[in-house]
Amino acid sequence: MSNIPQPKEPLVRHIYTADPSAHVFEGKLYIYPSHDLEHDGPTNDNGDQYQMEDYHVLSMDDLDSPVIDHGEALHVRDVPWASKQMWAPDAAFKNGKYYLYFPARDHEGNFRIGVAVSDKPAGPFKPEPNYIPGSFSIDPAVLVDDDGEAYMYFGGLWGGQLEKWQTGTFNPEGREPAPDAPALGPRVARLSGDMLTFAETPREIQILDENGEPIKAGDEDRRYFEGPWMHKYNGKYYLSYSTGTTHKLVYAIGDNPYGPFTYKGVILTPVIGWTTHHSIVEFQGKWYLFYHDASLSGGVNHLRCVKYTELHYNPDGTIVTIDPYA
Repeated sequence: MSNIPQPKEPLVRHIYTADPSAHVFEGKLYIYPSHDLEHDGPTNDNGDQYQMEDYHVLSMDDLDSPVIDHGEALHVRDVPWASKQMWAPDAAFKNGKYYLYFPARDHEGNFRIGVAVSDKPAGPFKPEPNYIPGSFSIDPAVLVDDDGEAYMYFGGLWGGQLEKWQTGTFNPEGREPAPDAPALGPRVARLSGDMLTFAETPREIQILDENGEPIKAGDEDRRYFEGPWMHKYNGKYYLSYSTGTTHKLVYAIGDNPYGPFTYKGVILTPVIGWTTHHSIVEFQGKWYLFYHDASLSGGVNHLRCVKYTELHYNPDGTIVTIDPYA
């Protein structure tokens, strides 16, 4: 078998990978996934089965080249504030430096978001001693906009604890809104110039339906669950995310980084496995969706593999829905 990955096939097979954040750095594709570990522990809605503890960075010169695993870029043992569960990361480039953003549980068991810095896109990354002040929940995704301002999008329900942060402080009894109330949105905060802290208090993003009304919490086919990603296409901001319980990747479009965003449709129909998590990147004149499923492990939810496929837009800017197994 060729070690050149094919569309809709695992990028790598020697380790289990998930939650790929793809970027073009130094003319190459760099993919920042989480690293799934094999274990016999419990599986539950709290996500205890996702026991990841380190990150590997993958790269490709182009999509006709083999994937290089650059080895361990960061490990939980090197992060003073973190106790366990190094979940879905992202990376960004600014100020001549590369920044790796990652969630992990602190020593009180609450998810926070940390940052680590490197001179090279493949790392290794040196973590800051503390998490980003004011950060919480999971799934950081960073957009460095055309004007150089950087914005972090984050938040996930259930194991990601987003519903427990609705007041701005952690409430262990926090619950999702009632089905007929507006759904919880992801959070966004502009980052400081040094990319290490929030420049403002995180705010909630509104996702609206075609009538301009907030998507309801009971609308599980469209409401936000986790895994935000932000990209720009023809001057518009595209917020894409996972619906969680209905296992879709969907998207909404807005005119600025803060929204509001209007729901537009499905990017990727459900994959093998419970979770779905992605990124979207333009490379050498084409657009690509990076995502994961659990096909390599035969459907074990916490043993996933990263894949990619080309993404296409309709003339009106909507995205053509992808069937991962077509």
